[in-house]
Amino acid sequence: MIDRNDSEALLEEYISNDNLQHHCRMVAEAMEAYARELGKDEGEVDRWWTAGLLHDLDWEQYPEEHPAKAVDEILPEQGYDESIVEAVKAHAPERTGKEPEEEIERYLYACDEISGFMYAVSLVRPNGFQDMKVSSVRKKLKDSSFASNVPREAIDKGAELIGKERSEHIRFLIDVFKKMG
Repeated sequence: MIDRNDSEALLEEYISNDNLQHHCRMVAEAMEAYARELGKDEGEVDRWWTAGLLHDLDWEQYPEEHPAKAVDEILPEQGYDESIVEAVKAHAPERTGKEPEEEIERYLYACDEISGFMYAVSLVRPNGFQDMKVSSVRKKLKDSSFASNVPREAIDKGAELIGKERSEHIRFLIDVFKKMG
């Protein structure tokens, strides 16, 4: 059985960039929090966390092949559960052709881009996530020059995929990221 330490070691083997590792850990925490909110058992919570942690595993070393290198080779060879592999595949439908359909896939898609965006917002605030308001994030979303590499339509699609209003999704994630420190 693959445990969290194994997944962390795999992350660090493939990703040396601290910011990318941080992003992956943020998405993992978001996925775990949603799995718990949805009442998943501990095995499923771990699967959701792992999908979040490893979703960009091949981004640094194989950016042109992302996420194909991870889903076709790395994750299967390491023995990761098919639901994790499929979630990683579905988080980049424009590259893989696989739309996020299963619950874990929809939540991973929903947590990915917004986590990166919210981290960018936290960096321009004196207290990071600690006193962040939904309105601060919404205001930055309207500024197309801020974190311009983050597709706003993906953020909206993500919230829609999990049946949440965008503000509700942001509020939930602020609470998750506050706990990360």
